[in-house]
Amino acid sequence: MFVTRLISGIVLLAMLITTICLSGPVLFVFLLLISLIGMFELYRATGIVKGRMNLLTLVAYLGAVAYYVLVFLKMQDYLLGVLIADMIALLFVYVFTYPRYHADEVMTAFFGIAYVAVCLSFIYQTRELPDGMFTVWLIVICSWGCDTMAYVFGRLFGKHKMAPVLSPKKSVEGAVGGVASAAVFGMIYAAIVGRFMINGGNKILVFAMIGAVGALISMVGDLAASAIKRNHNIKDYGRLIPGHGGILDRFDSVIITAPIIYLLAYAFG
Repeated sequence: MFVTRLISGIVLLAMLITTICLSGPVLFVFLLLISLIGMFELYRATGIVKGRMNLLTLVAYLGAVAYYVLVFLKMQDYLLGVLIADMIALLFVYVFTYPRYHADEVMTAFFGIAYVAVCLSFIYQTRELPDGMFTVWLIVICSWGCDTMAYVFGRLFGKHKMAPVLSPKKSVEGAVGGVASAAVFGMIYAAIVGRFMINGGNKILVFAMIGAVGALISMVGDLAASAIKRNHNIKDYGRLIPGHGGILDRFDSVIITAPIIYLLAYAFG
């Protein structure tokens, strides 16, 4: 099990590194595909999808694709408009097929667009910033770096449960270690790449702060994805990634970290 998890993790990381380095259409297509797969996993977990696609989820997928196209064309002024348009389209389906769908299914369909597609698109949007080829890696450092070190610190020093009902294995000590490690990783990373960035200056403190904030957010993302699974009595969202589960199982902490890193990177230049 460990070997399978390790190998699939290495393959996934290699794919992510390759697509981020190539950027442009390659990264765009990669993120769009995993967004659609992630939405499908969420809809299957919550019971909206039962075996095959339906009209409600089809409208949601089309909304996600439309959003990504506007992101790729750098038409940010229209992003909110396309989300509102898709919400209205979902309401059309709800009203004119009533009582085929329940209100909670409509809300979950829209949530899937915002939670999965919109949030993951910020990986691409961060990569497209002036220093995006450097700052985009903060998303990985904050999420997967924190997750790994939180596990290590938790195993070594964990005594106080952070969320005993939701995730009994996670500890306060592990969380503190993960956040602190992400801040240190950010400082080390800044010391290595800071000199190559267009916007010069000392990035060490800025990257440390971004690392710590991103790490805190990533833990919330991890716990939120776990809460959804517990609500619907499932162990994993899928089996696409051997040893890890589905897209949402592996990208749970990345999903809400990406937009935060984008906003912080944009704010601090």
